Order: sequence, then structure tokens, then C-alpha cells
Amino acid sequence: MSAGRLPVLDLSAATDPERRDRFREQLHDAAHQVGFFQLVGHGVSEAEAADLLDLVRRFFALPEADRQAISNLGSPHFRGYTRIGGELTGGRSDWRDQLDIGTERPAPVFGPDDPPYRWLEGPNRWPQALLELRDGILAWQERLAAIAHRLLRELLASLGAPEDFFDAAFAEHPHLRTKLVRYPGRAPDGSEQGVGWHKDYGFLTLLLQDDNGGLQVQPPASAPDAPAPAVIEVTPLPGAFVVNLGELLEIATRGYLVATDHRVVSPAAAVERFSVPFFYNPRLDAKIETVPGRYLRDAPGIAESAENPLFEEFGWNELKGYVRAHPEVVRRHHPGVPAILAARRG
Repeated sequence: MSAGRLPVLDLSAATDPERRDRFREQLHDAAHQVGFFQLVGHGVSEAEAADLLDLVRRFFALPEADRQAISNLGSPHFRGYTRIGGELTGGRSDWRDQLDIGTERPAPVFGPDDPPYRWLEGPNRWPQALLELRDGILAWQERLAAIAHRLLRELLASLGAPEDFFDAAFAEHPHLRTKLVRYPGRAPDGSEQGVGWHKDYGFLTLLLQDDNGGLQVQPPASAPDAPAPAVIEVTPLPGAFVVNLGELLEIATRGYLVATDHRVVSPAAAVERFSVPFFYNPRLDAKIETVPGRYLRDAPGIAESAENPLFEEFGWNELKGYVRAHPEVVRRHHPGVPAILAARRG
């Protein structure tokens, strides 16, 4: 990693016998040292990405009444539109609005012993004034899932582990999520929190962003008592996805791979920033086992805090994040869930 810049990796090298070993070495280093990189050579053209961002802009250009008609406050599955300031990170409002989308499924039918994280599956909420959004976003989600699957297998190979180690965890019903996000300029009170410092909950995030910067990454310190490195400003790179690792990969490698804090600083007044993060995650009931490999001799272990308990069963980790981010949805639909989570963390 160059000072102050994220590595740029070319996924097409993974299919070239002459370049594969070097690609895996670079992937290993990026995932171990910083947990973030930019990915090119993934097969999605710049024109396809531009079309997707145009569709996103068309959604946010809809009248507010059309967006509010599919508010996530009406969804027990945390799907739908969140108004500006309606999501929390670190207990503070994020100055952005968004549409949360997942795999399209019917609402779950609960048995007496089913965990509450099953509420995270269910139907999406789509705007009637932009019907083409549904097919466009669901196709994009499946396209990125295939790219993320290739990348995950390469990452496992870079650790000396079987490439199919996580295939069973993603079989049948992987938990795919996509957000359409708008940052509408600086908040009236001057706060720069587009979205506050946080780590992602799951495995891999692939981010499509427009030309307006603002994403910042805080690389981990090289040692527990070492000073934190300087924050990296992620400059948009045409044709690239920004990729970062989530907490479950940190758990699965005993801290060898890192889930890294990141945030978005709001753009200047009257400047809109659009982004589309895609989250590639296993089935909600998947229990994450330790990835085998010689790398484990250098694994530092998981640094867990009381403020951020980590669960090996993915559904609990994902539910934890949504409960913190959307307290009003919890109050309306799941008032007993915070106590259940508190009991699980002991």
C-alpha cells in the first residue's frame, strides 16, 4: 500500500496463470494490512456502472411523497426508504437518505424457536413511480454477487485455504443487501457526518461511487500501542469498485484479516454524492468457522469491545447492526429484540 492511497487490484489477473500468483499476493497484503482496496478488471463496464448510477439518481429525483410511501418504518424487514437523518451511526444521525434492498423473498413464517434475525429476510419496497428500478437493482445485485464470490475464493486461496471453504455458508439463501445512497450536501448545522465511523458487519462490501469524494478509511495500527496511521482519502477511480472486508472475515481469521473503520464526509453545500454499496454475506444462520492455513500463526486474535460484541452466527451480527442504526423501526416492529441481543452478549 502506497502512503495515503489504497491498493488497486486487477481481478482479471486471477484467470491469467502468469499473473495469478502476484495477484493473490497483493490481495493477501491488502486484506491483512488495511482491509480496503480498489478493484478493477471485474467485468462491469464503465457504461454499465454509469447507467446504474443514473437509475439511482432518478429514484432520488422522485417527489418526496413517492419516496416516503415506501418508508422503511413500514417494514419489519428493515427494507425501504430512510429519510435524511433517519439512520444512526455511533448514536448520531447520518446526513444522507437511502433505499435498503435485499434478496426478494416472502415474509418469513416463524416457528416458536426461530431467532428474530429471520426478520431481516422478506419483501422489498419499490416505488410505483419508477417500476424499472426493481429489475435494474435486483440484476445488479446478482451480478455483483458473482464478482464477490470469485473474489472471496481468491482471498481464501491467498491464505493457503481451500477456495470452497465458505461455499456451504453461501449456499441456497445468501443474504445479499444493496443500498442506494444520496449525500445531499452539508447538514444545516455544519456537521460533516455523511455517515459516521463504522465497520461493516459481514464478509465483503463492493462500493460503486460517483465522482464526488468523501470516503475516508482509518487503517489499523501496526501494533496495539502504535499510533494510528493517517486517514486515507479514497479518490474515486473510474471503473473501480471500492472493496472492504467486514467483521465476519475478521472473526473467521482470528483477526488476521481486518475489518476497517471508515466514514463518509458530507460534500459541500448544494453538492450531491451518490453511491451504491453492495454487501455480500452468507445465510443468516451460517456459523462462521476459522479458516485453516499457516497464516494463523501470525493471527493476533479478535479485539472485541463491550460496545461492539461480535457473534459467530451471522444473523445475530447483522441484526445487531440494524438495531443500532434504525431504532425507530425497532420500536415499531421489534421492541423486544434489544433485550434479546443484550442477553446473548452476556
